[in-house]
Amino acid sequence: MAAGPRAGTGTNQEAVRRHNLGTLLRHVHDSGEVSRAELTGRMGLNRSTIAGLVAELETLALIEHASPAAGRRGAGRPSAGVRICEDGPYVVAVDLGVDRAEVARVGLGGRIEDRASAQLPADPEAWQVGASVAALVRQVVAQSSTTAPLLGIGIAVPGLVRRSDGLIRHAPNLSWHDVSFGSIVLAALSLDIPIALGNDADLGALAEHRRGAAVGVGDLVYLSGNVGVGAGVITGGNRLEGVAGYAGEVGHLCHDPRGSACHCGSRGCWETVVGAPAIADALKCPADQVARLGEILDDMTSAPRELRPIAAELGRGLAAVVNIFNPSVVILGGYFLPLFRLCRSEVATGLGERALRPAQDAVRLTLPGLGTDSVLLGAAEMALEPVFADPVASLAVAVTDASARLAG
Repeated sequence: MAAGPRAGTGTNQEAVRRHNLGTLLRHVHDSGEVSRAELTGRMGLNRSTIAGLVAELETLALIEHASPAAGRRGAGRPSAGVRICEDGPYVVAVDLGVDRAEVARVGLGGRIEDRASAQLPADPEAWQVGASVAALVRQVVAQSSTTAPLLGIGIAVPGLVRRSDGLIRHAPNLSWHDVSFGSIVLAALSLDIPIALGNDADLGALAEHRRGAAVGVGDLVYLSGNVGVGAGVITGGNRLEGVAGYAGEVGHLCHDPRGSACHCGSRGCWETVVGAPAIADALKCPADQVARLGEILDDMTSAPRELRPIAAELGRGLAAVVNIFNPSVVILGGYFLPLFRLCRSEVATGLGERALRPAQDAVRLTLPGLGTDSVLLGAAEMALEPVFADPVASLAVAVTDASARLAG
């Protein structure tokens, strides 16, 4: 719904107008194309107010007119529609892995326009990774229209990211502690632009909730396998982040107190039995191939017997997640995607061994609706948040002609 009570001052009226602009833009962003009549119903505003908001967003080159769908039936004249502008503003999304970075230029509406990726050196220093990411950003921005503003950059990180300022407190698989990676990337780009960082699993959950396998689902868990194990949790339609933003580190739940030592300093963490190193070891993969585990599993058409006990442990650990959060959907992302495809019955059996029956009855295990792009698109959604809060202010700080500025 639109903003609440009628404002009593000019300043408040302006705030309400900008809020309504952002709300309408989010509806179009989520739907791709929507009629003005639908917007009137969704926002609870009258037709003339909706028309004014649409006109302003068209002037800002954020949305454009769309003709009513051909063949649409119903009484009266079909309502004109609106859609996201083809060459409108965009953000740059970064999915930072342990040995690889993927970068994409993403427009409103969740359209991936261009993408690029690169291998990262072993045990990289943060400045080295920042330089690699900056080069990829330049590569995707170079393909953009000179008239399309760059709104910001969103970076997904496999580690603990402090919500208040984006500081990477701990990324164990990168051996990083207290790294201001956003500042490193901006310095490498010589650019002043909004930048946001978040945990990869949290952002995978966000993207799947907004436009993937969990649209309309209020309670879900996105489980990420990316060398380590993490979870993004949405409960009651809201992201569960914790006081500082570190919630969801389910890979470090105690799975076996007498188990192997974990790099976190504890022993018997769930990650030690279902993490990429454990799977790679079972498959006799060389150490330098661990980060390619997802590709290796993708190439398999049937599950080797070595995978089945690990899949059962995945299910047993999932039981703890299901018992704690009681989600209606668990989405298995990263290298868990091909593992679940290969060993679905073993995962289900392990889940059944330890999950409380009522919680198990309520949950459905599924694969990401966005495939391998969940985290990347989640980073884009995070970077786009300011434009939905206030489109006018967001465009005021956007970088115009970014391709020329970064080329220089």
